[in-house]
Amino acid sequence: MSRQVIAVYPGTFDPITLGHEDIVRRAAALFDQVIIAVAVAHHKKTLFTLDERLELARDTAGRHGNVSVEPFDGLVRDFVVERGGKVMVRGVRGVTDFDYEMQLAGMNRNLAPDVETVFLTPAATLQSISSTLIREISQLGGDVAPYVPALVLQRLLDKRRA
Repeated sequence: MSRQVIAVYPGTFDPITLGHEDIVRRAAALFDQVIIAVAVAHHKKTLFTLDERLELARDTAGRHGNVSVEPFDGLVRDFVVERGGKVMVRGVRGVTDFDYEMQLAGMNRNLAPDVETVFLTPAATLQSISSTLIREISQLGGDVAPYVPALVLQRLLDKRRA
């Protein structure tokens, strides 16, 4: 008997980048269903509203038939369990990410012992990309076109002009 494995890829995605998109592509190839869980992120000052971040994530998810996008608030553990998830996907770019993500994985294992955390690394050409850097470079007038999907680039340019 086979069962469908649901994976959740949580994050703020402010904005979603080609690095995130690469992780989504990899996860979509590994798991039956992937949910991009976009954090409401009350504790952060985001450049994009929740609705904008959901739209941009849905644009990325639309390229994969087994990927959906949903908002979440509160503990990601609760969201994963409510959706029947068995895996939490986390992107890791380097040692600093890995150290932080290991701490999160350990805590999530304590909170949800039936949910495994899987670390995926983006392609080498995408490992230097972070949403924080993308926001800063864009706001200062730099070219971020090589690092974000086309719709994200357009929205960043719109924000810069506003």
